[in-house]
Amino acid sequence: MIRRSLPAAFALMFAAPLLAAPAGQQTLFNFVRPADVVKVTTENADLPQANAEQTPEGEVLRRVTFSPVARPTLRLAPQTGAWDWSQSGMMSLRLQSAMDWAVTVYVQIQSNDGKTLTSRVDLPAGPAQTLLVPLTASSPLSQGMKAAPPMPITVDGQRILLAGSSGELDRSQVVSVSLSLDRPKAAQSLLLERFGVQDGDEAVKAAYGNLVDAYGQSTRGKWPEKVANDEQLKAAAAKEQQQLKGWLAEREKAPLDKFGGWIGGPAFKASGFFRSEKRDGRWYLVTPQGHPFYSLGVNTVSPDVNPTYVAGREWMFESLPKPDEPLASHYGEGDNRGGNGADQGRGYNVGRWYDFYGANLQRLNGDPCAAQIHSQPGAEAAAAAPCKATVDEKRWTAHTLDRLLAWGFNTVGNWSASPLGNAQRMPYTLPLSIVGDYASISTGNDWWGGMPDPFDPRFAMATERAVAIAARDHRDDPWLIGYYADNELAWAGPGDDPKSRYALAYGTLKMTTDVPAKRAFLKQLRDKYRNQEGLSKAWGIDLPAWELMEDPGFVPPLPSAEHPEIEADFKYFQKVFADTYFKTISDSLKWHAPNQMLLGGRFAVSTPEAVASCAQFCDVLSFNLYTLKPQDGYDFAALRELDKPVLITEFNFGSTDRGPFWGGVTPLAKEEDRGPAYANFLKQALSEPSIVGVHWFQYLDQPVTGRLLDGENGHFGLVGVTDLPFQGFVEAVRKSNLATVGQIGKEASRPLGDTGHEAEGGRKGEAGKGPDAGHAGGHSGNGH
Repeated sequence: MIRRSLPAAFALMFAAPLLAAPAGQQTLFNFVRPADVVKVTTENADLPQANAEQTPEGEVLRRVTFSPVARPTLRLAPQTGAWDWSQSGMMSLRLQSAMDWAVTVYVQIQSNDGKTLTSRVDLPAGPAQTLLVPLTASSPLSQGMKAAPPMPITVDGQRILLAGSSGELDRSQVVSVSLSLDRPKAAQSLLLERFGVQDGDEAVKAAYGNLVDAYGQSTRGKWPEKVANDEQLKAAAAKEQQQLKGWLAEREKAPLDKFGGWIGGPAFKASGFFRSEKRDGRWYLVTPQGHPFYSLGVNTVSPDVNPTYVAGREWMFESLPKPDEPLASHYGEGDNRGGNGADQGRGYNVGRWYDFYGANLQRLNGDPCAAQIHSQPGAEAAAAAPCKATVDEKRWTAHTLDRLLAWGFNTVGNWSASPLGNAQRMPYTLPLSIVGDYASISTGNDWWGGMPDPFDPRFAMATERAVAIAARDHRDDPWLIGYYADNELAWAGPGDDPKSRYALAYGTLKMTTDVPAKRAFLKQLRDKYRNQEGLSKAWGIDLPAWELMEDPGFVPPLPSAEHPEIEADFKYFQKVFADTYFKTISDSLKWHAPNQMLLGGRFAVSTPEAVASCAQFCDVLSFNLYTLKPQDGYDFAALRELDKPVLITEFNFGSTDRGPFWGGVTPLAKEEDRGPAYANFLKQALSEPSIVGVHWFQYLDQPVTGRLLDGENGHFGLVGVTDLPFQGFVEAVRKSNLATVGQIGKEASRPLGDTGHEAEGGRKGEAGKGPDAGHAGGHSGNGH
């Protein structure tokens, strides 16, 4: 490693003293005219003493080149003592990428107590800009949204790049600022000029101010479907309606039964309800009428998921309706301060919200209250009563189902509006919302909360209550495919180390003995080892008294080759935990809704024990996989050993060129890439004989300024906030969906092969019992 200190080459005639920086802008160092007020050092980076150069825009900056090593670094520090930045809000640096591409730069600011503030900066190619790094931890979530507006922005004629920052810093005792790159594959150069501090309020207001127009669209971009006025909105909707008529007419000619099953080949046994069956090595869902069905679904098909908080940040919106205006009916009140991982660091998560999507539906379809009044008997009485409707539900439901069917979908996915399933035009799935006062266990990955303790009797009571409510109106409905056990539970920790792999075991042993799961774990160990001597020998520890394990905060040793019983005990506990969890739900569903399937746990993170237990007690395994293809999210060779049908219950691809600022967990470069990515995902899913369907997340784009739940503001919808589809994408999706249904029809129509496979029954709770828990493998991809 090369480390060298660069003494000043030139001295400014009037160097500013190192005093506390004022609230306004202050330059501490100029790379082009360096003074000895700042000490500059490099590690595997080159900063020649005299190499200033002029950019095409006329600015003069100085080049620094970072070598292709692990962490090439340029570091700035005061010549003596520390900087007092307690009166400033931002560190500023005038810089430019000297390359023809964007460069990712890491900025670290450290105080003399060892605290560090870190920023990752995606520096775009192009002219110089002023980088601003907040001196207190700050992120887009602090402004209420997952992803920030596009940068840079122009403020008073200057290009500004506002970064986020994480960590802590004593602003009164700053001792260094470093710029580094992470393992560049080739030498990379930056051009630098002024370094200093300044107030940050103006930049934040400029970056986040007036983000959203009257239609809920981003003001920071243009795209083909963007709406400028009501006339354009209505004209586009009318044009789409004509297209839908043609596509629906084509669908009427397709060889499908009323549930969407393929009738162009040999039939399966008809049971009157959805079920699964394995035929000649491939798993199928089977419609109530006995035809093969590949579930192509969409999640969160609902008009009620688009509100965004406006309270306290009205300055982010160009136009919000006044209380006496017609569109003011789309205001509401909320509180999303849940205390889970999804809420950490988030601002603007309580108070008044506004629903731009509902307002746009009113622009398109007229006043929903008027529609209700004129469609009901006793119009005068209805007119006298106040109407709180914000959406014409009947009209929205019919139009949305027309769209989904015309686009080649055949399943209403999770968290969708109930009228869609009740319409009996498309099969649907439902979640089991198990909530109660039962104990929970932290695995460190508690995005939606801790793991439910299935050993707690209150969990069984909550499950019974939830299943009874969910089954009450649906237990005899042939259109219902099945129920999900839950969604994205934290079965494992956030990393790939043993403590994450066995986070459920570690988290349980840290608890107090009034937690049923800990008592179950301790009983397992006592039954096996009898006393602390036996456990000490097996685990390679010195445990003087068994009671020490009962103490809260007890941390067991890491698994090791010398003491294999540690890992064996962890695996066994996690298997019993998962068995207890899934059996409790399965037994309850068999009692309340014996004809419908249990569709698994919608895994985002998982353990082999959890997946194997799910295969044992559920009819279908379900995974939320945010990857380019299913095989990137899980080991399907391991899943094939479990011999159960698999449903991909969430996937998507997003971009940042259609309004919302987040491209999702699987972002693509541009909108035009989404259609090919969708087609490839379906193609790869079809290549796995265990996969019986894939469900897209989600129907609508998320709000530009973040949804109520957690501030997510992604563009991965089929439809935008103005209720207009993204035309190119839905055309590509339709083509892929129709091809997939046709391919499954051909697969099912083939005569049984002579490979020895026989058709296996797959009714609820029968076929496909998986092998022992040790056969499943790996963590799934990150969930949404």
